[in-house]
Amino acid sequence: MEYLACLWAFFACAAFGLVYNTRGWTLLFASLGGALGWFVYLTFGFLGNDILQFFLATVATALYSEILARVMKKPATEFQIIALLPMVPGGGIFYTMEYCVIGNNQMFLQTGLHTLGIAGALATGILLVSSLFRIGNPPYDRQTQKKP
Repeated sequence: MEYLACLWAFFACAAFGLVYNTRGWTLLFASLGGALGWFVYLTFGFLGNDILQFFLATVATALYSEILARVMKKPATEFQIIALLPMVPGGGIFYTMEYCVIGNNQMFLQTGLHTLGIAGALATGILLVSSLFRIGNPPYDRQTQKKP
């Protein structure tokens, strides 16, 4: 029953993609990326460290996005932005600001650092996969149409 959340992640990503005018197969595959990311996040729940879970889920969605970008000849960010939606720490940001406004400094710092850790895990996962793909597949030289 816990994995039913992957279906909801798919629908949330599809709705988000429609708002950003993503259509056709791109919308379907990007939404599947969101469901995949949430599936990986739930699968690694046994680790007991949600920041590590977010990192692994982001690596999975980044790999998925980079592969689809090459298959469908589209930018990887078109898939990655939509696929990351279920993992964005919006609740953490909200509660961090709530604790700041009401003056609960201890909870503000605790929640803020945790939210920052999640955001850092997302950024690091994308950076790692993107860098590895750029190293393994250098861009073409526009003048000679050859790889350097």
